[in-house]
Amino acid sequence: MQLLDLIEKTVVGMDYELVDFEQAARGLLRVFIDFTPEQAERGMITVEDCEKVTHQLLHVLTVENAVYERLEVSSPGLDRPLKKLTDYVRFAGMEATVKLRMPMPGAANRKSFQGILHAPEDGHLKLEFEGSEGPAMLEFALADVDKARLVPKVDFRSRKA
Repeated sequence: MQLLDLIEKTVVGMDYELVDFEQAARGLLRVFIDFTPEQAERGMITVEDCEKVTHQLLHVLTVENAVYERLEVSSPGLDRPLKKLTDYVRFAGMEATVKLRMPMPGAANRKSFQGILHAPEDGHLKLEFEGSEGPAMLEFALADVDKARLVPKVDFRSRKA
């Protein structure tokens, strides 16, 4: 079983979503988890969630004789990456940055956009952005995306002094 499959099976089996996974230099495994869309009301991933997943992954990786040096499990952060079609459905209405693999004809040959995600239709992803002539709609496929992330929104005014 491949390492990614092993990690995803473990994380999903614990009722979390595997957002991203990377193998970094010197044997470092980074695993980013979130609640599933059905559990989004639970709020943000906590240190306790990360500890629970780390403990289980350490056990599974040892049993499977996986080769790695260190394991990091964390939340995806406020600038959560958008990797799957379900991410675009889940975060429709939120602001995101999208960098395409190739410039988009008809959009001033740009590759990078920031705007509001719209619910995908017929497999086409949509981002409403401010173009040179006012609001414009970018339609693209998941395969066109190099990187996409939510734009963090932090409200410091709601804090009590």
